[in-house]
Amino acid sequence: MTADPQQKPSGPAAADTAFAALHHAGEPLLLPNAWDHASARALAGQGFRAVGTTSLGVAAAAGLPDGAAATREETLRLAMALGSEPLLLSVDAEGGFSDDPDEVARYARELYAVGAVGINLEDGLGPTARHAEKIAAVKRAAPGLFVNARTDTHWLSDGDGTLARLDAYREAGADGVFVPGLTDLHAIEALVRHLDVPLNVLYSPGGPTVPHLADVGVSRISLGSLLYRRALGAALEAVSDLRAGRTPTGPTPSYDEVAGLAAPGRGPGPGQPRE
Repeated sequence: MTADPQQKPSGPAAADTAFAALHHAGEPLLLPNAWDHASARALAGQGFRAVGTTSLGVAAAAGLPDGAAATREETLRLAMALGSEPLLLSVDAEGGFSDDPDEVARYARELYAVGAVGINLEDGLGPTARHAEKIAAVKRAAPGLFVNARTDTHWLSDGDGTLARLDAYREAGADGVFVPGLTDLHAIEALVRHLDVPLNVLYSPGGPTVPHLADVGVSRISLGSLLYRRALGAALEAVSDLRAGRTPTGPTPSYDEVAGLAAPGRGPGPGQPRE
């Protein structure tokens, strides 16, 4: 990982410029996605200057459905916790938690006010014009917020209509576009040639590697819910090993390391058990 671990620049304008610049750095922005305060700080501690959130992780941690506009407050609360951290934060806001472009714009402005520098908005294969209106409203309300416009043509369908949707979102003011579910390198390269804004793809363990995606010009590679799902998988593997009389393997952060990820002044109190 070669990302610059330096502190987030002071002031909203500087932070926004810094985040946009990571999409034009000569190598893809590898964006890990956090689901809570600790996971975001741990990722930043590994040298990732920018961190996204994962809507699935946020929803599952709260016992709520993903993609159902159910986590508006939880997402904003996480953004408030992370917006002042020394990292560049991009928030997965599903479809903006509303079909009303003005309401989506108000929410985006709230995210920007607490320190987020990017927002991911998905169309869910809904009307193209409505999603374009959301993007335009967000750019009017928070011009410095990097809008990553996602189309689900490959995620939920066969890819038909991808170019038309991306062109509409770009014309509406999107700073970058996101096509999750697309893993064919030739098709990805063709999209890169077609677009004049950064292309974001979702990393797939069975798809192209990060170097291969870099070779065809991808600007941003998101990990989505992968890290959250891997964390759950590691927990289940560990408890299965314990139940079978085996010692779990793999890295395990210490109590103090995890406690140190708390916000300043919120670490364990005197006499707190070190379990």
